[in-house]
Amino acid sequence: MRLTPSCFVGRAGLALPARPAYKTDSAINFESVMSTATVRIDGASRGNPGAAAYALVIERPGLPDVEQAEAIGKATNNVAEYSALVAALERAAELGIRSLTVFSDSELMVKQMNGEYRVKNADLQELYKEAVELRKRFDSVALTHVRREQNKRADELCNLVLDGKLSSGGATAAVAEPKPPAVSPLSAATVREDAVECLRAAASAWAGKGLSAVSPEQVWDQLWSILEDGGALRKKK
Repeated sequence: MRLTPSCFVGRAGLALPARPAYKTDSAINFESVMSTATVRIDGASRGNPGAAAYALVIERPGLPDVEQAEAIGKATNNVAEYSALVAALERAAELGIRSLTVFSDSELMVKQMNGEYRVKNADLQELYKEAVELRKRFDSVALTHVRREQNKRADELCNLVLDGKLSSGGATAAVAEPKPPAVSPLSAATVREDAVECLRAAASAWAGKGLSAVSPEQVWDQLWSILEDGGALRKKK
């Protein structure tokens, strides 16, 4: 997870969707909890172009994950990745989510959506425009590039669809079974490197636009995500 100042870029400038907020009297702000979500997306193409599919997993505090996967016919891997993003934004909007953090292992798509790269491929331009329009329905949408191993479930769903082991287009909104074991923790050095990069990104944002660029609470949310994904927060047995 190479974090640059762009990891803080949201629809309206420098912004990150915060984790569920708490009132000063320590009572949980349930409206904030219900409207905040993380979504992990993936697209896959066997042949590039070839048989393709996308998948998404929406995670909300205290609620079952929402999973969706669908075959999209013959397409490139990049088209599949953008199809996953568009479907995720549509599904999140239907669920009433207002603040969204999107994790994808497609560095190209993330950088294009964050304005770092231009979209030159004609096959991607329409999907890109659709994603940009859908993004406007939310208070904030942050897109972050992650390693493939940190996107394991979405990747698994794509392959299940392409293998014909999962009905295309199916969505599960209530999965009562416990989640599968998490992926192996990253090394302490890798987690430290990612955390330091996040802090450097925050420092760069503050140096360029002042403290209004991104709040300390939002930086903490990003650090928490890095530590959590890296397995640094697991309790010792």
